[in-house]
Amino acid sequence: MLEFFKKKQVGPSKTVSEKRIKDFQEIYNSFSNDQSIDQASRCSQCGIPYCQIHCPLNNNIPDWLKYIAEDRLEEAYEISSSTNAFPEVCGRVCPQDRLCEGNCVVEKAGFGSITIGSLEKHITETAWEKGWIKPIVSSKKQNQKVAIIGSGPAGLAAATYLIEYGYDVEVFEKNDRIGGLMIYGIPNFKLDKSVVIRRHEWLKESGVIFHTNCEVGKDITFDDLEKNFDAILISTGVYKARSLDLNTKKVNNSVPALDYLIESNRVGLGDTPSSNLNLNAKNKKVIVIGGGDTAMDCVRTAVRQKASDVICLYRRNKENMPGSAREVENAEQEGVNFKWLSVPSEIIQQNDIASSLVYKIAELGEVDESGRRSPVDTDIKETLNSDLIIEALGFQPENINEKFNTNLNLTGWGTIKVDFNKFQTSNPKVFAAGDIVRGASLVVWAIHDGREVAKTIQHYLENKKIKKAS
Repeated sequence: MLEFFKKKQVGPSKTVSEKRIKDFQEIYNSFSNDQSIDQASRCSQCGIPYCQIHCPLNNNIPDWLKYIAEDRLEEAYEISSSTNAFPEVCGRVCPQDRLCEGNCVVEKAGFGSITIGSLEKHITETAWEKGWIKPIVSSKKQNQKVAIIGSGPAGLAAATYLIEYGYDVEVFEKNDRIGGLMIYGIPNFKLDKSVVIRRHEWLKESGVIFHTNCEVGKDITFDDLEKNFDAILISTGVYKARSLDLNTKKVNNSVPALDYLIESNRVGLGDTPSSNLNLNAKNKKVIVIGGGDTAMDCVRTAVRQKASDVICLYRRNKENMPGSAREVENAEQEGVNFKWLSVPSEIIQQNDIASSLVYKIAELGEVDESGRRSPVDTDIKETLNSDLIIEALGFQPENINEKFNTNLNLTGWGTIKVDFNKFQTSNPKVFAAGDIVRGASLVVWAIHDGREVAKTIQHYLENKKIKKAS
């Protein structure tokens, strides 16, 4: 270990932009075994591991880096997977530059961070290849049933641990495939769908029962779940798009980011393209509004769909973007044009079709509640021609009580109100986790919530069992 002053930081090779924009393949290659040993050996094994502290899952990163450096990959995977249900997903989609790697002591010392995400991906892919990942076999059968609504990262992580604890688990998913935003939201060039499908198959082999095309409140009632299951977990995520301050209801070629990404992912999975031509960017001048990771997913998807021009409008500057700096760099390499400090003010349309978008030039003012400097209008306007406008302004929850015909306590933001120590709702039998509790957030936080809620459901069901027995 402690080789950081001898060996330079080297990331996995990346497909050159001219080639990678021609398809939707993952752009980062995997480390070889020798490369992984070299890069892991750079870890300083510091007394206070800031990488671990700044990981939402508190992964034991220095420990598994040490095992990689010693070429003990099976043990490295065991440590990695002991805190993370899906390390191969986090290795691909986590914004490591803002979390573990961004807070690495070696990085702070000026030597370049340890390439934690790529090493996490490497050990997990090795574990799959070597057959180290076996279906879960619980040593204790509980004879109690848990229903999980939603099959995104929070729901699947919870299912993983609950099966391990010995419970019968059934997952109810309104879509035709399992995975939530991992399957329909995140593009293939960041997370190949085979990675998600592989975990789905593994959970099926472990005993999880999946019900697809089954929407709670429509195909099955929430009351039915309450009658037939000992506990319920709501992990539906948040899918309702935040809209522009402009009226776009009658603008056919102004579409929500998720509608656009879902269509692209469905086509990539082999589904027939929809009849809505506004969900394909081919030969179009595309404007994406937003600065988070979803906006980067949209601009990079539009490039691959052979848009004639792709522009990203963001109301702050590059340094104040909420998304991963790595993703912005990838988008720039792929030819995306960024317009910083640009606030949309008017859509010029004819016959319900936008022909151009007017935006105001802003400058940065005082720091707001987000901790970033807020944009201030300068009264200067510019206009951009557009064939397709994609709104990537974030997500908010649907009305869960209306959807499920329940009366759970909600927050002022419409998310489900829970005791954060237990993830328990106002109905003691019902738990909630992931974005439906914390609002639109990272996949790694959803996995964290799934892990933690599984523990509290176990505690609840054990107490329930004891009370029944007495």
